[in-house]
Amino acid sequence: MADRWALAEAEDGGVEVEVAPLGPDGLPAGPVRREAGLAEAVRSRPEVARWVWRSTAEVYPRLLAAGVRVERCYDIEDAEILLLGHEGRYGEPRSAAAALARLRGGPVPPDPPQRPAEPGAQSPLFEPQGVHLPLTDLLAVYAEQQRRHERAAHPDRMRLLTAAESAGMLVAAELNRAGLPWRADVHRGVLHDLLGERYAGGGEPRRLAELAEEVSAAFGRRVRPDLPADVIRAFAQAGIRVRSTRRWEIESVDHPAVKPLVEYKKLYRIWVAHGWSWLQDWVRDGRFRPEFLAGGTVTGRWVTNGGGGLQIPKVIRRAVVADPGWRLVVADADQMEPRVLAAISRDPGLMEVAGRETDLYQSVSDRAFSGDRDQAKLAVLGAVYGQTSGDGLRNLALLRRRFPRAVGYVDEAARAGEEGRLVRTWLGRTCPPAVGAGVGEGTAEEAGIPGLEDDSGSGDRQDERQWVPGYASTDARARGRFARNFVVQGSAADWALLLLAALRRTCADMAAELVFFQHDEVIVHCPAEEADAVVAAIREAADLAGRLTFGETPVRFPFTTAVVECYADAK
Repeated sequence: MADRWALAEAEDGGVEVEVAPLGPDGLPAGPVRREAGLAEAVRSRPEVARWVWRSTAEVYPRLLAAGVRVERCYDIEDAEILLLGHEGRYGEPRSAAAALARLRGGPVPPDPPQRPAEPGAQSPLFEPQGVHLPLTDLLAVYAEQQRRHERAAHPDRMRLLTAAESAGMLVAAELNRAGLPWRADVHRGVLHDLLGERYAGGGEPRRLAELAEEVSAAFGRRVRPDLPADVIRAFAQAGIRVRSTRRWEIESVDHPAVKPLVEYKKLYRIWVAHGWSWLQDWVRDGRFRPEFLAGGTVTGRWVTNGGGGLQIPKVIRRAVVADPGWRLVVADADQMEPRVLAAISRDPGLMEVAGRETDLYQSVSDRAFSGDRDQAKLAVLGAVYGQTSGDGLRNLALLRRRFPRAVGYVDEAARAGEEGRLVRTWLGRTCPPAVGAGVGEGTAEEAGIPGLEDDSGSGDRQDERQWVPGYASTDARARGRFARNFVVQGSAADWALLLLAALRRTCADMAAELVFFQHDEVIVHCPAEEADAVVAAIREAADLAGRLTFGETPVRFPFTTAVVECYADAK
């Protein structure tokens, strides 16, 4: 009995599906069968270890809605993105239809447009977004993808990456269905305490209106604090030049408008990004359900499609409350970036330091910075993020003397980025080359480009989807900074996928449910009696993910975990 089966929806768009067992070559090992019902086709084959299909994002939510869970899958369209990137073709259409056209030498169709976020509704997840292919065509693409894996720089690593990414797609679909426990009454209470009463007509709540009046009074004229241009003009008329209204800049200004302005901006962000309208749109049946998109950025870090799911302010986290008798296990990876750098660089000294579950920055400071932890942290993060001027340059020189292979690794990645060469994570996720506008799409944060953060006051940067089209072709130094960061952040994202896969497998045997993930943090919602087992499972999953991703190294990936009833109590 084949342990891999392929599945495709019938070409006519009806309820029927086509299924077939697969052989080692990825081709059918038996007849293609046409069966009625997606869920029944999968449910009737519990022995299948891995399903091969076009798109997890379209198939799996429908299976979950029917009460069907699968152990593993292979997502053809997700694999196509990774393979195109590895081949230096990032940005080409990645649909299965496009892959088939390339295989057969025909005209390549563009990808369908991304579906916009639908507040409070899960049904759009179930609507087909791509072009259905007959199973025989889909399997031709799959077989060719297996051959392309063999041509990769490190075939085994590349296969592991595509498997991990497919596992991440399953996790994302399950997170979307589970939702994050959310107490709407607590949220409304927090908003009332912070913002005061709501006024009819949707205008600013009382506290914001009061602060706006204080800002205007300080300037001696009417000023709209929600309009950066108006605030900059008001400061200029007061003889003070500011380039923006970002907090770090205006807090350095000596003017009576600064204090109410800073408070206004903080509360305005909460009102716009997580206020009453947000609550009405995004919380249903006691759960907040942002749509998680696995691998939504160039580095592999996740995003959410609407809802500000990855920027929940600490004060709003008070509304994230476990169900009665349940707990939230909140786990943060400790100093993940330097530990990943140790693993990918194979620097003996840094691996030895990262092999301890104690404070890594303190250990580095004892070796290279005379016990000054703050300087050690700045040096390590400067090496990763490209802070190579001023004190950063001096710190980097000290770090290089103690950990030459680690610093050399990111230096070489930066040189490759500056020269427009391909740069890869440990498993093979590939940074786009510097060719053409839009090729290097990413986020301002990931690109390491200052001055691009959102200043609209909304606080919602589209869940890290504030794309920076064409940054890879604008400036060689910017490309170098991004590539330096990419090899670390991207390898960390690869590790996190395997962590999630391992944790998902353990939770399948428990009542516990994964309910939240961002690049170094995971939340599991579980009965109180399962909390200790979940804490242990997270630790074991981190160790396993480290070995699978990076091989046998001394590096450890410890987590700080908190078992709480309320998310805000975890930090």
